[in-house]
Amino acid sequence: MASAALDLLSEVFAEDGAIHPDRLSDRLRVTRLQLAAAIGLSKDAVTKTSRLHAPKTQARLRDVIEILNRVRGWAGSDEAAFAWYRSSPLPSFGDLTAEDLVKQGRAEAVKRYISRIAAGGHA
Repeated sequence: MASAALDLLSEVFAEDGAIHPDRLSDRLRVTRLQLAAAIGLSKDAVTKTSRLHAPKTQARLRDVIEILNRVRGWAGSDEAAFAWYRSSPLPSFGDLTAEDLVKQGRAEAVKRYISRIAAGGHA
């Protein structure tokens, strides 16, 4: 089952704990191809059954869900959190977006940034 950090989007998880990209894309109101592009995965990673359970695919999906859950309270909805993820420049990272950073494999840096802001730190 999903951890507490992932509860807001818990319906995207299968009984075995795997994340279903189609459920996540439905929740965010984007296509699976748009989701793949936004999280830095190939379309095959979110469309081919053989790739859905790959560790890299699942790790990237989990990172994005955790980021979205952390900003959902500020943003107001899952869709608004996803819009923030895709388009809000982060001053601490030379105005790259969370999407840009996740695509570079820097999801942990985004999570630390969000934690710092939540604790009253500066961007």
